[in-house]
Amino acid sequence: MNRSLLFIGVLALGACASASTAESKTSERAAERLAEFDRTGEITNCLSTRQINSITAVDEYNFLVRVGSNKYYLNKVSRCSGAASSFNRLQYTLHGAQLCRNEIIRVVDNSSGFTVGSCGLGGFERLTKKVEKAE
Repeated sequence: MNRSLLFIGVLALGACASASTAESKTSERAAERLAEFDRTGEITNCLSTRQINSITAVDEYNFLVRVGSNKYYLNKVSRCSGAASSFNRLQYTLHGAQLCRNEIIRVVDNSSGFTVGSCGLGGFERLTKKVEKAE
């Protein structure tokens, strides 16, 4: 029994190490897009779905949520396999008038309609668009 627990522990540590490595690589790919914004540290758990214009998967770990004409939020997820592929779309089921932390987002293949991945949402961090300095 102790060997089984040790084996499970080693597997869990290996998974964590590979997940953090994958996350750092993915974050590098998203860095250019997210560099357009400053993070405010202000986090909300829910957003009104009537105000959400778009949710864009910057990569498999970061969703950029556009609210209204010029408000943006960053939602960090554990990993949403296939979310950034142009062949897939994000889909969710509403249980009210808000999209909230811990709601499940499904990644759906556009051609087949099959779910190819899913993840739970994190908190929504408000972003501010960086102002370009005139030279």
